[in-house]
Amino acid sequence: MHPIIYDVAVSIDGYIDGPNGDVSAFPEEGPIVEDYFARLANYTCAIMGRATYEFGYRFGLQPGENPYPHMRTFVFSNSIDFGVDSDVEVIKDPIAEVISDLKREQTGPIYLCGGGKFSGAFLELGLIDIIRLKRAPIILSGDTQLFGGCRPKSPLICSETREYDNGYLFQEFLTQQRNKFGSS
Repeated sequence: MHPIIYDVAVSIDGYIDGPNGDVSAFPEEGPIVEDYFARLANYTCAIMGRATYEFGYRFGLQPGENPYPHMRTFVFSNSIDFGVDSDVEVIKDPIAEVISDLKREQTGPIYLCGGGKFSGAFLELGLIDIIRLKRAPIILSGDTQLFGGCRPKSPLICSETREYDNGYLFQEFLTQQRNKFGSS
């Protein structure tokens, strides 16, 4: 099965956005962003919750449009329905009931997009294999915490750290299950 990788920008105080969902403090260009885009090219599937999907509307995403056209994209939600002609697939079933099949069906790594409650649910269920943080040297005191206040059930293993000239830091962590078994 292919890994679920949470790849996200975060402030040093643990937020993925500022007040009112403001993400303008995060960089839109530079080496850390270029590295992120290179990683995006390797993901074959994106999964996100409704709030993250609808956040894309602020940037011109249309309902039912795929924000990552090179990936198969799934939105977990009980409240949205884009119809059969949608470029994304809506999953209404509970995460725990569908994720094993979803991981088995994919041809490569799965990009967990977004944060807060959705990523926290994956963390609590032990479904995240790798966490990739793009740490920004900013304090947001924002709306959305990295994992919505949830904590991992076991320690993480830091597998990579890369510093950038502008004060940004990339860190990759393996979950204990990923480290022990090579996959979850």
